[in-house]
Amino acid sequence: MIDSAASETVQPAYRILQAGDPVPWFKQNSTSNPRFSFDTVAGRYIVLCFYGTGSDEIGSATLASFQETHRDLFDDDRIAIFGVSVDPSDEAEARAKQVIPGIRHFWDFDGAIGRLYGALPRNISPEQSQVPIRRFWMVLNPTLRVRAMFPFEPDGSDREKVMAYLRDLPPVDRFAGFEIPAPVLVIPDVFEPEFCRHLIGLYEQHGGQESGFMREVDGKTVAAHDPNHKRRKDYTIEDPNLIRQVQHRIIRRINPEIERVHFFKPTRMERYIVSCYAAEDGGHFRAHRDNTTSGTAHRHFAVSINLNDDFDGGEVSFPEYGSRSYKASPGGAVVFSCPLLHAVSRVTEGRRFAFLPFLYDEEAARIREANNAHLSEDVGAYKA
Repeated sequence: MIDSAASETVQPAYRILQAGDPVPWFKQNSTSNPRFSFDTVAGRYIVLCFYGTGSDEIGSATLASFQETHRDLFDDDRIAIFGVSVDPSDEAEARAKQVIPGIRHFWDFDGAIGRLYGALPRNISPEQSQVPIRRFWMVLNPTLRVRAMFPFEPDGSDREKVMAYLRDLPPVDRFAGFEIPAPVLVIPDVFEPEFCRHLIGLYEQHGGQESGFMREVDGKTVAAHDPNHKRRKDYTIEDPNLIRQVQHRIIRRINPEIERVHFFKPTRMERYIVSCYAAEDGGHFRAHRDNTTSGTAHRHFAVSINLNDDFDGGEVSFPEYGSRSYKASPGGAVVFSCPLLHAVSRVTEGRRFAFLPFLYDEEAARIREANNAHLSEDVGAYKA
């Protein structure tokens, strides 16, 4: 239940987020996914509307303002909006509607998002009969930092103010006033042409297995497969001599650049795979981060070494920093921090072959081993 009056026994305390602050990430039930990972929406302007409930006059008018009157603003490319409801009747009575593209709602019935963002008090349980709520709009830039806030006004004037503000926003790629380059390293000539051809030959000789991704389910890291999210096949290198040859090149040609730029010294490498994104398979990998589960938390840097260039599509992009994509020349590497949101575009012609390891250090190795307890049976345990 929503009540503007404060609790008689406990003075409500709200988290206050201000312009420039990075917002907290969360997973919550939504109109599109029962465990929607909010961090994956970066790369466009995001509006969070904490309307609380659509059952009263203010809430109903607020829903109509973006679901109907200004529906054209929200296209998922430039702007996406997420309403946040704490009222189960909004779902049951279909007051809050998902309208794709651009309009979704979080069912925040446990108040988790509200407490994180300051719509609900941190010190009052949502189970109490009267929980005071702050109603406001929050506009985020493509890196998920607060750009502007608009509290609800008694006369509803906040709705037009927000929509006017959104219409005047600069292009997504220039949200900071100019284009911001992604914080990635591009390192040419890591693998020699003949070495690239040798790795491709191994894949073509042995073939690849469909590759999945890691997901956290009930506190366990599990292997998942979803062709709408990722489509790629991998061949695993098992020859110890070839593994040493790969390590030799990474140590000599990639590690020094990571040490110079990031002041971090990798000492370990995870997985030795030749990967193939094929046009005939619709090869791609939607936006994701590489260290968001217990089984992947140890990863520091991802390395993407192209082995060929006779393909279209299949480029790596970093949505938080604009639409620019990267296609290294054969033998060249794109190296980036694992927490960065990144995607591989669909291959439209040919096949993209790549070598795709992760780098980390001794401290991370200990973390990786300690997290064995959080791995499901289908994810192999690790010993440092």
